[in-house]
Parts: sequence; structure tokens; C-alpha cells
Amino acid sequence: MGKKSRKVSKQPASAAVAVAATAPATSLAAAAYPLTYPSDGPSEEELNCLQSSSATLQAKLDQLTSLALVDDRSGFVQNFVPLDLSADDANAYLQDLTTAPEAASQWTNLASEIAALAAGKNVHKIEGDQVSKAVFFFTHPLLPSCDREVSFVCTRGEWRAEG
Repeated sequence: MGKKSRKVSKQPASAAVAVAATAPATSLAAAAYPLTYPSDGPSEEELNCLQSSSATLQAKLDQLTSLALVDDRSGFVQNFVPLDLSADDANAYLQDLTTAPEAASQWTNLASEIAALAAGKNVHKIEGDQVSKAVFFFTHPLLPSCDREVSFVCTRGEWRAEG
């Protein structure tokens, strides 16, 4: 057995951090969290979430949520309205969401509903095969006593709100 030094290291703390930063992540995780604990089950929030089982529909909802977050109303409408809706009707809907007297509240409500569907927040059930049709039943995220129903259909591989 060799001698062990009793000298205190004079290495600065930042050097130790630099060494730790270059160590493999698995060894850091094991060193930092040597114990694991069993889950106490899903949280109340997780229990109140029901997302689509369709990857393509979920991708559409995520896309619409992203457009809403950056306030891209035109892009949102182009990706939301039914494919068979006329250009005039789509433009009228966009105008309702941008310049109508209640545009701000309509847009806020619509954006919050789509974000809630994407997250599965307060979605009670989803009917339909989620291949060609999905109907979401949920509680409006901003109006707690308001139950809502929103339908999406898939036409030629493209999910859209049902007209």
C-alpha cells in the first residue's frame, strides 16, 4: 500500500467544476443522484391530460400552437380551416380574428383552446378513430364552466378543423 497524502488540494473550485463538466454524463448523474425513489404515481395535472394517439394530429396541434404563440393569425388560419373552405371564407375568418370588434378575445379563446388540446389539458375524451377523424371533448382553459367540443378531420393526409 502506498502513502496517502494528507495535504489539502489547492486546486481552485472552478478547476473542479471544469473537470466535472468533462466527465461523462452518466458518471455525473450517478454521483449526484446515487439513490432512486419509486414514483408516487401520476400527478393530478398528468391525470387531467389526454393527448391524441395520432402522431400526425398531434404534430398539427403543436404546429397550430406554435403559430398562435407567435401571433401568426394568417399562418394559423391557413393551417386550421377546412381544405374545402373558399379563399373568400378563409379571408373573412382571418378578418374576424384580426380586425373585428371582438377579434382579440376570439383569438385568445381559439389559441388557448388549441394549446389545451395539444397539451391534453382538461381533455375528457377523444372520439373517432384518430386516423380520419377526432372529436375532442374538453373544458375551456379560460372559462372553467364551459364544456367544448372540437372536431378535426384528415383529408389527403392533412388534419384540419371540421367545417
